[in-house]
Parts: sequence; C-alpha cells; structure tokens
Amino acid sequence: METASTRRPTPPSASSSPDMNGEHAPPNTEGTSAAPDAAGAEASPAAAAAPADGKLPRNHFTVIALLLVAAFVVILNETTMGVALPPIMEHFGVSAGVGQWLTTIFMLMMAVVIPMTGFLLQRLGTRGSFLIAMGLFTAGTALAALAPTFGVLVLARVIQACGTAVMLPLLMTTVMNLVPPSRRGRFMGNVSLVIAAAPALGPTMSGALVEPLGWRGVFGVMLPIAAVSLILGALMVKDVSERSRQKLDLPSVPLSALGFGGLVYGLSAMGEGGGAPVHPAIPIGLGAVVLALFTLRQIRLQRTDDALMDMRAFRAPGFSRALAAMSVAALGMFGALILLPLVLQEAMDLDPLSTGLIVLPGAISMGLLGPVVGGWYDRVGPRPLVVPGSVLTVLSMLGLSTVEPDSSWLLVLASHVVLCLGLSMMFTPLFTTALAGLTPALYSHGSAALNTVQQVAGAAGTALFVALFSARSESLAEKGVPAAESLTGGAQLAFLVGAGVLVAGFLIALPLRRPEGAAPAVTGGH
Repeated sequence: METASTRRPTPPSASSSPDMNGEHAPPNTEGTSAAPDAAGAEASPAAAAAPADGKLPRNHFTVIALLLVAAFVVILNETTMGVALPPIMEHFGVSAGVGQWLTTIFMLMMAVVIPMTGFLLQRLGTRGSFLIAMGLFTAGTALAALAPTFGVLVLARVIQACGTAVMLPLLMTTVMNLVPPSRRGRFMGNVSLVIAAAPALGPTMSGALVEPLGWRGVFGVMLPIAAVSLILGALMVKDVSERSRQKLDLPSVPLSALGFGGLVYGLSAMGEGGGAPVHPAIPIGLGAVVLALFTLRQIRLQRTDDALMDMRAFRAPGFSRALAAMSVAALGMFGALILLPLVLQEAMDLDPLSTGLIVLPGAISMGLLGPVVGGWYDRVGPRPLVVPGSVLTVLSMLGLSTVEPDSSWLLVLASHVVLCLGLSMMFTPLFTTALAGLTPALYSHGSAALNTVQQVAGAAGTALFVALFSARSESLAEKGVPAAESLTGGAQLAFLVGAGVLVAGFLIALPLRRPEGAAPAVTGGH
C-alpha cells in the first residue's frame, strides 16, 4: 500500500478533466476516499469520515484545539513590540528608526513566507508543517529572550516570523480538511478569534509584562507556552491529508519574496511618515511589477501542478469576492488599530494604561463573538452577517470621525466596540465562504492567498490612515491650530476616508452567497 509520503499525485491526463478555461483542475491529492457531496463539491477524506451527526471525532477536535492555542500564541507575539520597543531601545542604545526594524522585519518576513505556505503544506503535510512552524517560533522566542545584542534580537524576530507565517494557513487548511461543511463556520469562528483578538491583545499583554519583568519578560512568558505546544504537537498532530511530490520552482521563490516583500515594505515605509532609506514609491512599484511576473509564472506552472501559489483558487465560487471584502475589512481594522492609540494619548492626553483599557472591550467582544457568528453562518450563510457587519464598521468609523480633544472617552470606547462587532460579523463568514468553494487540493493555496492578502491589506490600511492623519495634522498646525485640535483634525479625515473605503466592503458583500457544497447545518442527521 502506498503511504502519504510516497504517493505521487496522479497526472492530470489520468485524474482530472479540463475546466471551463481549458486547463486541468488540480488532482485530488487527498486520496481516493474524497468523494463529491450532494452539491458536487469535493469533500476531504477526513471530513467525509466524520460521524453522520456532524460531530467531530475527539482526536480531530484535539488537533484543532492544539493548533488554535499555538496560532494564538504566535499571532499574539506579532503586536507585542509597540509597548516593549522603548525599553529595548534604551537597553541597546538604538534610535527609534533602528528599533522600528523589530516590527518592520517581522511584517516583511511574514509577507515573504506566507505565499510559499501553499507549497509547504502540501509537501510537508500537517505534522511536518506544524513541527517546523512551532519549532522555528520556539527557537526564535528563546533567542529573543537571551539576545545579547540588537542584531541578534532582529534575527530572533526573523525566525519567529517564519514560524508564524506557516501557522495560520496550517490552521485554516486543517479545519477545512477535518471539519464537515455543516460545521465549518463554527470552527472558523475560532480561527477568527485568533486572527482578530490576538493582535489586539498583544499590546495589552506586553504592557502588563514590561513593567514587572522588563522587555525580556515578554518573550520569557511566551517561551514555555510555545515549548509545551511544540511537545504536545510532536505527540499528537498527525497528517490529515496526503503529501504531494510537487517540485519547488526556484525562480518563483525570489519573485514571491521581491513582489510581496516590496509591497509590504513600501506601504510600511509610507505609513511611518518619512525617514525611509528609499522613497516608498520605489519598492511599491518594483513589488507590483515583480508580483505581475510571479502571477504569470504561477499560471503557467499550475498546468503541471507545480505552482508555488496555485491561482486556480481565485476561480473558485465566491473566493475572489470574499477575498476582496476581507481585504477592505482588514484595511479598516489595521488602520484603526494604529491610529486610535495616537489619538487617545497624543490628542486626548490619556496614559498608555487607560488607552489599553479603552480598546480592550472591543478586542474581547471580537474574540467572544467569533465562534457565535460561526454558528450563525452555518445556519444562514454569509450575506445576512457580512452586510450588516459592514454597515456597523462604516457607522463606527463615522463615530470616530467626530472625536475632539474634549470628547468623552466613552465615545471612543463605544465606536471601537461597534467596529469590532462589525468586523466579527465579517471575518468568519468571509474566511469560510472563500475556502468553502475550493477542492481539498487547493485548501492550502487558498489559505496562503487569504493570509497574504491580509498582510498586504494591513500594511495598506496603516499607510493610508497614517498618511492622511499626518498630512492633515501638519496642514492644520501650519495654520496655527493648537496641537490637540490639529491631531484630532487629522484623525477625523482618516476615519472619514476609512468610512468611505468600508462602504466598498458593503457593496462587495451584497451579492455574496454560500458556495455550492458548503451545506447549512443539519439538526437531525444526514
């Protein structure tokens, strides 16, 4: 009998038929047990083997729970540097421009590695991908906690980012492989909890640890959790889909790195408001050109199933529309995440602790609502959730666009909670809808595309909000407007434009439908 590590995908001429564009659909690398469901969508073998009542076997549930905990830890780490950066700069005697590389290099490595995860997950399998992701993150965290120089700390962040980049696509792909369609929304709601709540809680956790333990304590507290997750994963995580023998196309690697890395670096430099070694337009333009070359090469390589990122995912029902709406939501979330602390501290004269407490309820509500929204999605589909969710995000941005220096902090808190509730109603249905129309052979590539676009959209949101905020604030200050009023004036413009951008999310979501094969939840068995 062939094993998961030795079986080669069947050549397209034997196992696949041409799609409507004349290309062969990707072969079923999930094995022969994956059969079409009643609606014609291909089910993964693990999902097909689920009990008739739709309940997940205990071992599958345990694997997903372990991946959720591991993903929460690695994503939480992504936003801890904001609060920890000042004591790190003081300890190593570096400037703010140099210290900022701890955040910039992390985003860059995420943008470089995530597009490759579609290939990595299919080649290494679930177990191999988890061990590499958590092993890298644990090693990077240990190195960061002990870093003797700033350069070593930067290297540690690079290693952490490489592990983090693999973990979230792995989690999404595993959920799609293990969970039957009728329950995917509920489980993807937990994925949304990780994606949305963990980054928002990162600064709060960092602030709580830096004061008593110093900046090394941020890494020291995460290290044992990461190590335990790695050990448990080594004992419990098994492959849930068969590995492929896909070859690594070497030219695609630098094209991906330069394309996505250039975009994220240029957008990040634009969001920092100047001081970059090169003008942001140069890496953005270079990244866009190289990304076009990368896309053309993937289209050619996918005919033989050797693409680093298979572009056929974008032709799946609902994928591109859900991806576009998710990009708009991510842009608004990251833009608000970067701008609100500036307004609260610089314009409204609140201390960091008060700032963290004001944005904490929204982060908690977003996390708690994720699984609930997932259950609703299983019953009613995406549109009844995404459309009102997008309306809430627009209303929250309009509320934030009225903030003045003497405004009550309750206005900011209420607007932020409404924003988080709206985003919760969008993220889970959009992630689930995007992946539900894919065949199992494309789950890993679709997950990689979703997470890559989220990184780029986050960088774009940060750049847009900060650029508008800075330009308007400086213009008002030059006219003699007091500093606090100048800052809130800049924030008002940024949030107002943000509301306009989020209207696009509403329009994109209007025709959204549940893809065929992503069946609603059943109540009495199959």
